[in-house]
Amino acid sequence: MTAVSREVAALSPLRLWATAARPRTLPAAIAPVGVGTALAGTEGVIRPLAFVAALIGSVFIQIGTNLSNDYSDARRGADTEDRLGPVRVTAGGLLPPRRVLVGTYVAFGVALAAGLYLTVIAGIELLIVGLVSILAGVLYTGGPRPYGYEGLGELFVFLFFGVVAVGGSYFVQTEELRWEALALAVPVGLLAAAVLVVNNVRDIDTDRRAGKRTLAVKLGRDRARTLFTAMLALAFIAPAATWLTGGLSAWVLLTVLALPVGVRLSRTVSSRTDGPALNAALAGTGMLLAVFSLLLAIGVLLS
Repeated sequence: MTAVSREVAALSPLRLWATAARPRTLPAAIAPVGVGTALAGTEGVIRPLAFVAALIGSVFIQIGTNLSNDYSDARRGADTEDRLGPVRVTAGGLLPPRRVLVGTYVAFGVALAAGLYLTVIAGIELLIVGLVSILAGVLYTGGPRPYGYEGLGELFVFLFFGVVAVGGSYFVQTEELRWEALALAVPVGLLAAAVLVVNNVRDIDTDRRAGKRTLAVKLGRDRARTLFTAMLALAFIAPAATWLTGGLSAWVLLTVLALPVGVRLSRTVSSRTDGPALNAALAGTGMLLAVFSLLLAIGVLLS
């Protein structure tokens, strides 16, 4: 056990589980629910309990996915001691694998319970979406052919934490879909996927040795860095495109206030290879997603 592992092992059980849940990734679960609900608010339709249930479902699907990833990567030998990221509780011997697996079931169970409530008030479509999202979370690094090991992680994050989450959060409020929900899903999904790009750029060397063929491994470090910058740029362009097509007012351009943060993150990811800098960039990209989505939601409501 490394010095970092010993330090984490000294934490209380609650803080140990909080570490396993990877709180830096949770903005990817919270942001789309806020944006989708804000769009519904422009129509004067807000169901507070539906919002809470959608938020709980999204957050616990993310936590369940993180725990499943922790368990599956440890079994496959992908999380080694020389990785640059934070210690993983299964590979680090901080929690027994079976306990992490039980935690995964509990997290997905909470998400499923929230989905059942949404099914009652908004239709069976929500249950299907929830079950497919859980399945995608498990198969990210689990199952016989995990898609996260084949360079498809970013695509699935864009779809499920962008299109599905924003569109679904709007649907549970209004029980219909409009094209603006899908347009708003684009920047949210891009920034959520950018969080994974930073993670995979940081882990590119250890992933390559472990046979984990992430998109960063396939592209190489330089092109993966370029992809990160392009995703951030497109995320900031997308609200302007929505405004210019007449979907919403110019208030959605409030997101430009977060642009300096995006520029700083792009510079860090493009120039640094050390763990502390890229770990900070990972947290910063999650924070960018949160701030960007908050500004976008405010802009939508002001529209």
